[in-house]
Amino acid sequence: MKTQKPKHFRTYKLGRVFRLLSTIVVTLTVQLSYAQSCIVSGTVQSKSSGEALPAAMIKNLKYQGCFANHEGKYQLTLQAGIHTLTASYFGMKDSSIQVEIKGDTVINWLLNSAATEITGVVVKADKQIANVHDRPSSVVALDIAKIKAIPVIFGEVDVLKTITLMPGIQSGGEGSSGLHVRGGAQDHNQILLDGAPIYNAAHLMGFFSVFNGDAVKDIEVYKGGIPAAYGGRLASLINVTSTDGSMTKFKGSGGIGTISSRVAISGPIIKNKASFMLAGRRSYADVFTPLAKPEIIKKSKLYFYDLNFKAFYQVNSKNKIYLSAYNGRDVLGLGQMFGLDWGNSTASLRWNHIFNEKLYCNTTAVVSNFNYGFGFEFDKNTAMKFKQTINDISLTHQGMWLANESNKLTYGTKFILHRFNPGTFHLNDDEMQLEHKTALEPIVFVEHANKINSRINLRFGLRAVAFANIGGTSFYYSRDEDGDPNLGEIQKEQFDKYSISNLYRSVEPRIAMSVMLDSTLSLKLNYNKTSQFIQQASNTSSPFPTDQWFSANNNVKPQYAHQVALGLFKDHKYGFESSVEIYYKSMMNLIDYRDGANLFVNEHLDAELLHGKGKSFGAEFYLSKTVGKLNGFLSSTISRSLKQIDGINSSKEYSTSYDVLHNSSLVLNYKPSDKWSFGAAFVLTGGKPITIPEAKYQFEGRWNNHYGERNSYRLSNYHRLDLSVTYKPQKQSKRINGEWNLSIYNVYNRANTYAMYFPQASESQAERLGVKKGETIAVNVVLFKMIPSLTWNYKF
Repeated sequence: MKTQKPKHFRTYKLGRVFRLLSTIVVTLTVQLSYAQSCIVSGTVQSKSSGEALPAAMIKNLKYQGCFANHEGKYQLTLQAGIHTLTASYFGMKDSSIQVEIKGDTVINWLLNSAATEITGVVVKADKQIANVHDRPSSVVALDIAKIKAIPVIFGEVDVLKTITLMPGIQSGGEGSSGLHVRGGAQDHNQILLDGAPIYNAAHLMGFFSVFNGDAVKDIEVYKGGIPAAYGGRLASLINVTSTDGSMTKFKGSGGIGTISSRVAISGPIIKNKASFMLAGRRSYADVFTPLAKPEIIKKSKLYFYDLNFKAFYQVNSKNKIYLSAYNGRDVLGLGQMFGLDWGNSTASLRWNHIFNEKLYCNTTAVVSNFNYGFGFEFDKNTAMKFKQTINDISLTHQGMWLANESNKLTYGTKFILHRFNPGTFHLNDDEMQLEHKTALEPIVFVEHANKINSRINLRFGLRAVAFANIGGTSFYYSRDEDGDPNLGEIQKEQFDKYSISNLYRSVEPRIAMSVMLDSTLSLKLNYNKTSQFIQQASNTSSPFPTDQWFSANNNVKPQYAHQVALGLFKDHKYGFESSVEIYYKSMMNLIDYRDGANLFVNEHLDAELLHGKGKSFGAEFYLSKTVGKLNGFLSSTISRSLKQIDGINSSKEYSTSYDVLHNSSLVLNYKPSDKWSFGAAFVLTGGKPITIPEAKYQFEGRWNNHYGERNSYRLSNYHRLDLSVTYKPQKQSKRINGEWNLSIYNVYNRANTYAMYFPQASESQAERLGVKKGETIAVNVVLFKMIPSLTWNYKF
């Protein structure tokens, strides 16, 4: 027989359980109240100008901290209680406050310029945290003040040339602003100025880049681990941000140099609410050409100019508007016989909106235009002109959700409209127009940055992109047995104006992880897949922008790359830091011209291209000293870059034209006092591959060269030493502060080979070289030897 328990017994048991649960809840509540996590957020700005300070650091005495983003915004999670917080930024005085944090708190910082050099202890602490823990792998971020201390050609500060001194980044050659990042081609780099693409970053035949140092606020270079918000190129992201301008007072800077002069001014439009920045630069070699004796030189042109403008308006505490514009152009002319000009124009409008302390977004509209043209006048009655244009229009919406100190979500969409004018050809009064092309590129991306614990940071994202041609005419070439276009048979299909054809899709995962092995050593890993739908086929290493750009279509396939990189980052005593990174990159659908390609005004130029695969791999070494009167860095790269394309080089693997085996740089800066500073930069680079004739044959009474395997020989090693000295007078004007800079490029007058060609020896050459007339000889072209330059830099 089942016995039923008394009712009062059940009541007693339920009451006991209730009291136990209440005790647990109260205990947890008390414990949580003592361990309450609070979010401290705000912005970091310069007190004198009101500009945001990207990468400023906020930390407490326990070195719990974070870095501000490009907007100067930061978010830090701390336990409730009393904290001493410090904000620091290179070139600014540290600012510290003691505050009791009871809940989510907003603290905005205004930092003053440092009157004296920042002490080594502060710089060392910030650099340690940045280098080992916070800074992603495969990323180069240089301080503008440090860039200005490095001697460069003609004494002109150049951010692009400076980053070629870093590991994994190789110059396109002497007198060139082209870059090769981890074995990639020049067109594999996405160069952005305030979000707008720059298709050609060269000025004055590549001697300068388009970036005026006085107008640049921040520069980041991603060699790998590219964030999901960016894409469209295989190798790298070079993100340049121009300065916002002062919101409190009018000020300016500039320089008068041997080749060019520059000036930049900024100030408030509405004090503490709106500001502007305007910068200009121009070379003036053309000013002296009328003084030359030869008539053709008197009428020649050789100059460049560029203009930067930026305006900022703070509508209210939650809305900011940025307007940025750039226009630059180069003009080169040899009398009336020959002319060449090219230029970039960009404009971007960005709206920054803050929903709350955890959620904000940027909406950006961009217009970009690049065009170049050249012409010849053979006689008074015969003239020829050619012009090509690329135009982009894009709209981007990017949101950022700061869930807490350990989790940040970035998401957004982007739409790009590409428009191509492959070429307009004029011969006297006749005109030939190559067909315009239009393409649409929609993009969606999402990325999650997760601080798993005090040792492990993880960032993973996904980028989905599509690309399609819109309307127009598409050419279909019949293929031969090897799958290559058959130029003899061309089929043509007409599409409606708004129809979509040649649709390509790509899904690109991005992963980056860092693991703290101890307080001074970290291991970092990243992987990314990238796609490129706008490609450039190069037939020469010339810095002139005459290489052809192609949009992906039924004949030109999109390029894809997979890259993985692994690195060790270490901080040492006395302000030293070091890193070692290895990488491997595989590439698909790389393009190159077939042998004997017809390149000039060819309506079917994409049929001259062949496709194949490529790979690059290497190791990068970096050692720097960040503090003290003597500082600098040593970088070195050992790498290979190879292609394999059926139909080229007997379908065997061959070196790319930028396959340099080793590349090293040593940069030193010494500042014994506020009056004097000295700089030195030594560069050593392996010889570039070239193709040379191995034999010659006679055809129809003329001798012709027979070339060997493509890029199977190498030029001699390249090396040079640059020195600079800067003198700042102690007595300065109340309105203008100035300093003199003397730079010497290639101090020991090294005759580095710029290019090599192989003519048949003339009678005088044969006699001088001791060879037979008509024999093939090798002639080295040397671009620069020793070049001194004097520049007066000023601020007001």
